[in-house]
Amino acid sequence: MQHTILVIEDKESMAQMLMQTLEAANYKVETAMSAEEGIQKLNSAKIDLVLTDLRLPGKSGMDVVAATKEKNPLTPVIVMTAFGTIETAVKAVKEGAYDFLTKPFDPDHLLLLIERALEKQRLQAENIVLKGELLDKIGLPNIIGKSPKFLEAIDKAKKVAQGKTTVLLLGESGTGKELFARLIHYLSPRKNNHFVAINCAAIPKDLLESELFGHEAGAFTGAKEKKIGKFELSDKGTIFLDEIGDMDLNLQAKLLRVLQGDEFARLGGNKPIKIDVRVVAASNRDLQKAISEGQFREDLYYRLSAFPIIIPPIRERHEDILPLAEHFLNIFAKEMNKNIKVFSEDAKKIILNHQWKGNVRELENCIERAVILCNGDSIEPENLGLPQLDADRAILNEMPLEGGLSDVSSRAVRIAESRLIKKVLEKTGWNKTKAAEILKVSYKTLLTKIKEYGLEG
Repeated sequence: MQHTILVIEDKESMAQMLMQTLEAANYKVETAMSAEEGIQKLNSAKIDLVLTDLRLPGKSGMDVVAATKEKNPLTPVIVMTAFGTIETAVKAVKEGAYDFLTKPFDPDHLLLLIERALEKQRLQAENIVLKGELLDKIGLPNIIGKSPKFLEAIDKAKKVAQGKTTVLLLGESGTGKELFARLIHYLSPRKNNHFVAINCAAIPKDLLESELFGHEAGAFTGAKEKKIGKFELSDKGTIFLDEIGDMDLNLQAKLLRVLQGDEFARLGGNKPIKIDVRVVAASNRDLQKAISEGQFREDLYYRLSAFPIIIPPIRERHEDILPLAEHFLNIFAKEMNKNIKVFSEDAKKIILNHQWKGNVRELENCIERAVILCNGDSIEPENLGLPQLDADRAILNEMPLEGGLSDVSSRAVRIAESRLIKKVLEKTGWNKTKAAEILKVSYKTLLTKIKEYGLEG
């Protein structure tokens, strides 16, 4: 993204030279001939860095430093000064300026100083985001799935990523909506800037406005310092508004104004702040139903749903369940330094037959728990901690329900016996004597059953 630099210089020739130098380095330049004009532009445009002369007609460069820090403490200010005013320039640095340059100076030195100042600004903003655990690890999100509905959702995400169109992700809880939001961000031109996520349902409604838009010192009881909101932090990047359906109606109105005008004011402030932010919203609620119930603004819905993407639940992605389970197994086995490579066949059947009402999140938690409990080199049904109903369902799904009741009972017994014998033999390393003891049958009976069911080590 192209950075905008505000140059405040009263000498026209100097201002022209600075503009040419900066534009040649691919910066967008705004100019002002006085501190008053510069401060006005600072408040009306999105400025990434200020380059100001110290001595100006009317107000001075010191006033510019103060006004810049007042508007946004993260915006760096570089002060240009003549040799005789270095003492004042040092004072400016102490009061918030990033650094100073003594005239005349080498344009290359100026460009290096600007590059360092913008990098420091980025790191400072990143640090604020990291404290909120909102910055994603570097790299593209790992999205696993090959079902047609899932591939269709991914294809839509890839297509919409290149622009600034607002995206609305819809799907049940745990389907991976944030992962899709990150995918859209990393495939977009904004990928080198911040991805900021905020759960609208997890923050009390009286605090959410401050989290989103920040506040001025003294805006409310306890607001001792100015706070920069998530919209400012995500400038030139992407903000992900999760569970947007739980947002208070009054705040919905303010969000709508921000989406329409690309500007807002901090809580307790009246100066408009310009932003360039890509908005991705998500909800597991039926927003159209919420509109009919008076719980969600219809105009905001239409603004957010410019490009809707529906993420299917895992029960509609049957072919993706085992690949996802194996993916989580590899992750958690590595994290816990365990040599677990596979799921047993019985465990696979139970995983495939479970309903997974909590979707991918429930599956991930289940596999993590199974890895913790597993003492061998494969995940067994008892490690999964899923209801026995799933084991019963797995048996029924593969058993033909034909003939009389005695026929069905006989088939069920054979399936249950063969599974139990195989499981015990695998646990004992195919030690038949030990297996017969565990199964409480004679050695001869066990050999007969092994032959009958075609079990081999």
